[in-house]
Amino acid sequence: MKLFVSAILLITILASCESKKQETPVSTDSLLMAIKLPPGFSISVFAEVENARSLALSPSGIVYVGNRNEDKVYAVQDSDGDFVADKKWVLDSGLNMPNGVAFRDGDLYVAEVNRILKYEGIESKLDNPGEPVVVYDKFPTETHHGWKYIAFGPDGKLYVPVGAPCNICEPTDPVYAAIHRMNADGTGLELFASGVRNTVGFTWHPQSNELWFTDNGRDMLGDDIPPCELNYAPKQGLHFGYPYCHGGTFKDPEFGDKRACDEFTKPALNFGAHVAPLGLKFYTGSMFPAEYQNQLIVAEHGSWNRSKKSGYKLNLVKINSNNEVTGSENFASGWLNDETQEVSGRPVDVLQLPDGSLLVSDDHAGKIYRITYAK
Repeated sequence: MKLFVSAILLITILASCESKKQETPVSTDSLLMAIKLPPGFSISVFAEVENARSLALSPSGIVYVGNRNEDKVYAVQDSDGDFVADKKWVLDSGLNMPNGVAFRDGDLYVAEVNRILKYEGIESKLDNPGEPVVVYDKFPTETHHGWKYIAFGPDGKLYVPVGAPCNICEPTDPVYAAIHRMNADGTGLELFASGVRNTVGFTWHPQSNELWFTDNGRDMLGDDIPPCELNYAPKQGLHFGYPYCHGGTFKDPEFGDKRACDEFTKPALNFGAHVAPLGLKFYTGSMFPAEYQNQLIVAEHGSWNRSKKSGYKLNLVKINSNNEVTGSENFASGWLNDETQEVSGRPVDVLQLPDGSLLVSDDHAGKIYRITYAK
């Protein structure tokens, strides 16, 4: 019996290896050539980082990179100024979905599923950061929507989301399906926004300092409903509808009878269903044309719960001075071949560099791209 089981295991391993061998990886040149950008824009590879997810930049120019499927957190640096990272560090390993990274006052903050860690004075010890300080360790341990995006707001507080522990459910604990904030030392945790199924990206308007965030819509209701969302939270205490209402008007078939859609804050923009909008940033640099100033670039990670894939691109969302969305359009696409449905990349987060260029992480291809503009 043991020999039989061993033989089955060996066959399984060999089949798995053979499957991997048969995969035809997309070359970097082919991948970049497939990306469609507006006239004058170009894209290159800034760094190679396995499962590259959230990005954070220090004043010295070091880029910190979180990931979800691995247990590591990275740092990369372009030390010679050629806009290609030539240094790379594995800062820590053995972590639990260290998706979120944030940098403040010389310290690196990393979000695990249930903890926030701080690596003090990180840039003086990149080769050996040592053990981190545990800033907070009382978040739920569920891994379903447990990975976190984190960022410091204009108020100096660290914003931390906790996703719904399910596809669709009515959590009894207000810690779930919400965005929280705390002091940098982990004290003063408070609820900022609720009714948020799973946000993996938020940012603040450069002039009003008000919060904007993406939210991933629920699954298993077909290809085209409900929409994913872009939300605007000008103040604390707003409820954005989950699990009762989706997209501002779509009543959930299971929980929608409990509360009406008009009780909640409506999205600023509805994206397509299942496109999985994640990281986003307002563009404030001087490299891109003037019409990009104070407009949002949003990464759509791409669908899984859809018969025909959608997303896999960067969106330009246009916002006027009254904080109203006036339109959206493709900014960068081509990671999905619409005809063959083959996927070469999945954008996750965006980060503006001091020169005005834009970094984009891709957890599928294991790359960080740099998008530039020249007249």
